[in-house]
Amino acid sequence: MEIISTSAPTVLDVISTKELEKILVDEKLFASEEESLGRVEVLGRLDGIIQEANAKLFTFGSYRLGVAGPSTDIDALCVGPCYATRHDDFFGKLFRMLQETPLVEDLTPVPDARVPVIKFKFNGVSVDLLYAQLQFSVIPEELDSLQDSLLHNLDEQTVLSLNGCRVTDRILSLVPNIRNFRSTLRCLRFWAKRRGIYSNAMGFLGGINWALLVARVCQLYPNALPNVLVSRFFKIFAHWKWPNPVMLCPIQYQAMPHHVWDPRSNQRDRKHLMPIITPSYPCTNSSYNVSSTTLRIMQEEFQRAKELCEEIEAGKRTWITLFEPYHFFGSFKNYLQIHIAAKNAGDFRQWKGWVESRLRQLIHMIERDMGGVLQCRLYPGDFSENSVKSSSQCHYFMGLGRKQGVSPQDGEKFDMRLTVDEFKSHVVWMYSSWKQGMQIHVSHLRCQDIPDFVFPGGVRPPKSLNEKKRKRIEVIESTKLKKSESSTAGHSSGQKSSQTESGVALDGSHGLKSGPSVEPSTSSVSSSTSASSRPQRPAVSIETEDDNATSVSQAQNFNQVGATVAAALATGTISSFCQNESLEELEPPELTAPCFKTAFVATQKPIIKLQFSSLVK
Repeated sequence: MEIISTSAPTVLDVISTKELEKILVDEKLFASEEESLGRVEVLGRLDGIIQEANAKLFTFGSYRLGVAGPSTDIDALCVGPCYATRHDDFFGKLFRMLQETPLVEDLTPVPDARVPVIKFKFNGVSVDLLYAQLQFSVIPEELDSLQDSLLHNLDEQTVLSLNGCRVTDRILSLVPNIRNFRSTLRCLRFWAKRRGIYSNAMGFLGGINWALLVARVCQLYPNALPNVLVSRFFKIFAHWKWPNPVMLCPIQYQAMPHHVWDPRSNQRDRKHLMPIITPSYPCTNSSYNVSSTTLRIMQEEFQRAKELCEEIEAGKRTWITLFEPYHFFGSFKNYLQIHIAAKNAGDFRQWKGWVESRLRQLIHMIERDMGGVLQCRLYPGDFSENSVKSSSQCHYFMGLGRKQGVSPQDGEKFDMRLTVDEFKSHVVWMYSSWKQGMQIHVSHLRCQDIPDFVFPGGVRPPKSLNEKKRKRIEVIESTKLKKSESSTAGHSSGQKSSQTESGVALDGSHGLKSGPSVEPSTSSVSSSTSASSRPQRPAVSIETEDDNATSVSQAQNFNQVGATVAAALATGTISSFCQNESLEELEPPELTAPCFKTAFVATQKPIIKLQFSSLVK
């Protein structure tokens, strides 16, 4: 394993780290003692219920990693014996036991997901419970999740369910200093949320992805404190040559049929733009949702943060400037508003999860159909109107802007009518669990028309002086341009020339009730060109995992990259190919298959088994 520096911390590092960690405390990123005890109590009671069903409970994710904050969900895994099936026992008997348990509410089974899960709240604590049926008649007391032998004769859903625990334990065994790792990860998670790039489902990075990247930096600087680790994180990944993979350890192969990330044999793996590989068998890419758009946005944010860290190290700025939020609702002139609703809270939770996981496809469709001239940025969160019952409706927003360096064309309009209808028809017709009342509406908004409920407290902030100055400059330049055009027109032989402001031609009333019986609307998006006069494009087939369509030149580039990766894997020079030896990242259970075996032996951590009988007493 390569190490960049083993330098010991200086006095200034200690002081700087204390300043950094004080920000985490001031921002209330740590769970209170009451919240922590509440989670322990919930896990204890849940463990008792599961033991009645002859199963055992394990945790993973942010709770297991030790970075859970206020209101953080608990990711848990129920491990059952060979005779307890997922359908009859997990979604049957155990589900009914939870229904009869006091303080359990919002109980939602999701059996058809890639990783089947039961979602619920237990005494106010949100829990995502997965299930793994192992080949044991009795689950061993000291079960080690990192044993690759556990995966023999298991189906894909069980392997994916086990992956959360396996990857989490593997990360903790591979970082040199767990305390520094946790503090650094808290900083990066907070920064990513502030900058609007924290969401795996929407094409950015999720909790497991950030954990893998931070773990890799900790490996490269084993003695560094969080202040250095945060700064080096941005220095490394601002210049990282994607799609070179990030790995914590070499990729392992076993004589089992589970898919392992390998661009030499899998064409889909070659198209991944930001591969962050899980450290346990079967090693897979945890960040396959990343698109060219979200990668570009994250690279821009990495570069910005790198420059800020350099100024912080030089004493020109303080750490708080690094965490300044991205002002999404003041950064674009045009927005798309996506409103979804359902008849009741249960239907809405399912509908919301489906639509949210498809929003990144809308970005791809818009940028594809607009020739790459228009770029989109999705806000990675939802909003609810204060006057409307929030349990059955919400809004998403997408900023629309012209690609930098592209000049407006004379009379140019962006017609998204067919694009939006294509997206909505895909959302409707591909969702097999659609029910009456599930709706989706897409509308265009100008910046000044953004609803007040998206702002803190429902109060729109006043325009800044810089923004007002920018507006005045735009008006002056527009006036000069019109005068110039008038002068040119006066010297021409009667020919009239005009320049129309480029904009997004969308009707604000654009809406479509999403249902199997609903035909795509073609009157909701206005433009200078009639929809009936435009040729209809054939429906685009969208794959659940690989939704990043590429041009011929991009595909050729991917093939070249894949060949390079393949050569590095074959010759054992993957470390130099990756710039920093093997970098590996952990992926959320619903996105990745488990990874178990590694090339070197690390200190074995006990399984995350919870025995809460004494705590309950």
